[in-house]
Amino acid sequence: MANAAKKITLSPSRDIPFNKLVLSQANVRRIKAGVSVEELAEDIARRGLLQSLNVRPMLDAEGNETGLFEIPAGGRRYRALELLARKKRLAKTAPVPCVVREAGTDIPAEEDSLVENVQRMALHPLDQFRAFLALRETGLSEEEIAARFFVSVNVVKQRLRLVAVSETLLAVYAEDGMTLEQLMAFTVSNDHARQEQVWEAIQHSWSKEPYHIRRMLTQNTVHASDRRVRFVTVAAYEEAGGTVVRDLFQDDDGGWIEDVPLLDRLVTDKLKAEAESVALEGWTWIEVAIDFPYGHTHGLRALTGTPVDLTDEERTTCEALREEYDRLEADYAEADDLPDAVDARFGEIETALEAFEERPMCYDPAEIARAGTFISIRHDGRLSVDRGYVRPEDEAPEGDDDTNGDPDGETESEPDSAAQPTVIGADGESRSQDDEDDAIKPLPDRLVAELTAHRTLALRDAVAIHPHVALTALLHTLVRGTFRHAASPGCLEASVRHVFFPVQADDLKDSSSAKAIAERHDAWTADLPAEDDTLWDWIDKLDEASRMALLAHCVSFGVNALYEKTNPYGAGPTAQGVRQRIHDADRLARAVSLDMVEAGWRATVDTYLGRVTKARILEAVREAKGDADAQTIDHLKKTEMAERAAQLLDGTGWLPEPLRPPEPPMAAVEDGEAQSAADGGETAMGDPDPIGDDEPVIDAAPALAAS
Repeated sequence: MANAAKKITLSPSRDIPFNKLVLSQANVRRIKAGVSVEELAEDIARRGLLQSLNVRPMLDAEGNETGLFEIPAGGRRYRALELLARKKRLAKTAPVPCVVREAGTDIPAEEDSLVENVQRMALHPLDQFRAFLALRETGLSEEEIAARFFVSVNVVKQRLRLVAVSETLLAVYAEDGMTLEQLMAFTVSNDHARQEQVWEAIQHSWSKEPYHIRRMLTQNTVHASDRRVRFVTVAAYEEAGGTVVRDLFQDDDGGWIEDVPLLDRLVTDKLKAEAESVALEGWTWIEVAIDFPYGHTHGLRALTGTPVDLTDEERTTCEALREEYDRLEADYAEADDLPDAVDARFGEIETALEAFEERPMCYDPAEIARAGTFISIRHDGRLSVDRGYVRPEDEAPEGDDDTNGDPDGETESEPDSAAQPTVIGADGESRSQDDEDDAIKPLPDRLVAELTAHRTLALRDAVAIHPHVALTALLHTLVRGTFRHAASPGCLEASVRHVFFPVQADDLKDSSSAKAIAERHDAWTADLPAEDDTLWDWIDKLDEASRMALLAHCVSFGVNALYEKTNPYGAGPTAQGVRQRIHDADRLARAVSLDMVEAGWRATVDTYLGRVTKARILEAVREAKGDADAQTIDHLKKTEMAERAAQLLDGTGWLPEPLRPPEPPMAAVEDGEAQSAADGGETAMGDPDPIGDDEPVIDAAPALAAS
């Protein structure tokens, strides 16, 4: 008969008084990790010891048991019990459950300590998430769960949010089909169907980054940092029944607004209420929009108002704030980093001073009666009320003082017999038609035209030899057209036509160029005299540097470097006209050393990459980073390719063809090469045919259209 297999004998267990236990030097745990001894002690005090200690009898020199037991495995539990005993919460003779090894075993104590830790199987995160949910369903609050497991409340909320993801995706995660970071990204939406739809779209894709998942799940929402949300506030949106999606795993800057129609309704209602309040001031018209395009006030005359004076109390407060600001600035001038409290105080003072500077303006009631106001939302969510703009059709007729000669402002109708035609005499006084026979008749129109032709020619000759007067006349005309929007240029037929953009990106008016132009324009507007009659003398007295700066500002509004699609049937610009425009714009760009990278343009999904073909995207990456980087994205779908390309191009300074610095004209290039060859004693190789002085007209329209 075969020998029966020897049965395994397990080590016996027994309760040993705590004061008979000693921590063994064979315990392999030396580095503190995981739950602290203090937290473990509190857990043992609440629920008791869940796991026995592994002990061995201690022997004396003759090999006899001493009655003490050493602990090679379970050192942290012993330390926790020791802490409880030291705090008088556990009796020194309290029995402790122990598994007792035989004294003569051939297995080293270090091995027991190592195996206990190495063979421990960690709980799968999903099991932990579901365990937290089970505790929540028993009635425990998130705070109570956090207290029992010595974690923060936010950790509990994160675990509960993870287990709330679609069961389909949880099953994928349980089978290691997605990472924990990807699962976290799916928590930004509570819509299980949408979660599964996004996973279906990306699971076979090379790019499954969490940021991409978040973007797809929130593409139909509005971020809390949006100007509309900041305008109505998240609290008002939630009070109206809207829900906010939050990302508990990273900074989401306030989350996302799910109910966009509700948000739009709240914005409309609040803007309408603000417009009704402003309308009480007596404006003729009010235009309301979330945002207005760049240049929307061009062609309108801006009223010049006077700021409301500060009260004595406000003036005292303003001065105190400035003094505090200067004192803080002096105290921390040498500091590398400001303390948080000081930095916050700087922000509070700046906001308060800005409110004092943005004082409401007072306008002439007669001007208010023909002017209007634009109401919109600033980028930071604050209300923007831009008052005092007069449309050309609302301007008072020339010589009309709105009272028809009545000092009290009341008009009177006169009988038709009194409405006699009036003739202006040479002395400037008006006479009725009845007196015409006794007065000197006006000169014939033809004679006046001939005489003034002589005067015009003589005036041209005189102006030509007085450059200072010529520049003053030109500036006077341009300033009236740029700042006063005068319908007639006056005696000098010179003008700069303000070019508007029929097509413009959403971020155009927030660009650094737009802001710089607006600041410069506002600064000149503040310096100009209020009365048009004094404008000539003001311009004439400017120093030459200021005159040239003002001239450059006025001329700049006429710059047109736009590509426009030509119409073969004759309407609009011709193909030759567009080519000449681009050619001249290139020459102007070279003259001012224009650099679109320095101007703030960047290749992003919105500005370029999301609006061109995949071939163009790869071409951009190849030009900026090389073939190797282009090959890393050539297999992606267009949306993912554009996003990855934006990351690769960031900081490279790459520009599409229409924005690149223009090449120098061929004549200049060859002249430079010839000079270089002459300086170095070499022969310049080039086209044997001479090149004329004119720059070649390069057909840039096809490249622009393709881009």
